Amino acid sequence: MDLTVISIGALSANPLWGEKQAVRTGHATTTLVRDGDATILVDPGLPAQALAARLGERTGLLPDAVTHVFLTSFHPEARRGLAAFEQAEWLIAEREREAVGVGLVQQLQAAAEAGDADLRGALEQEVAILQRCTAAPDELTANTHLFPMPGQTPGSTALLLKEPTRTVLVAGDAAPTVEHINRGQVLQTAADASAAIESLAEAVEIADALVPGRDNITPSPLRSPFAG
Repeated sequence: MDLTVISIGALSANPLWGEKQAVRTGHATTTLVRDGDATILVDPGLPAQALAARLGERTGLLPDAVTHVFLTSFHPEARRGLAAFEQAEWLIAEREREAVGVGLVQQLQAAAEAGDADLRGALEQEVAILQRCTAAPDELTANTHLFPMPGQTPGSTALLLKEPTRTVLVAGDAAPTVEHINRGQVLQTAADASAAIESLAEAVEIADALVPGRDNITPSPLRSPFAG
């Protein structure tokens, strides 16, 4: 089992810094997990060309070495670079896939009723991406398991990695930044804030380290030598 942070993400606006409007381009933290024959890229947040270059810088790999892409959610900032990995299997949690699909169908119906051809075209592209994503099994590899973290979105799902000396949770936006984790706070955009807070608390309890959705890997506050 090997984990490498390929690119550290950022929030377009971080409310914990007093930011109320977008001040930068938001993109998800991208992580590479290698276990046996599987090479799994989690949340390709940068544009395809930039992410391919970063993958080479961090691992020496070309995009065609990636066997699976896993999305912790269907947020656009977590899948901007998907096009670089057409040869890989695209995976997302079944609950997230279903919830997004229902929403897209409703939006398509509304766009058709309104006669908005541009919106309908954009939504049809979203549907095509979602259809390309397969519902992920509970175990991607012997040491890589799905860990549901509902709340930020209905089907937000992390990957739980069992390394020899620690357990790591690649959390996505369910654990946005190190500051959010340490303060026990979630994003204001959470679909269900109460469920999101419960998911974050469970993640902090179970994992030795977390890869946040928009930050670098960090020890769980409960494992940190400064906790107390």
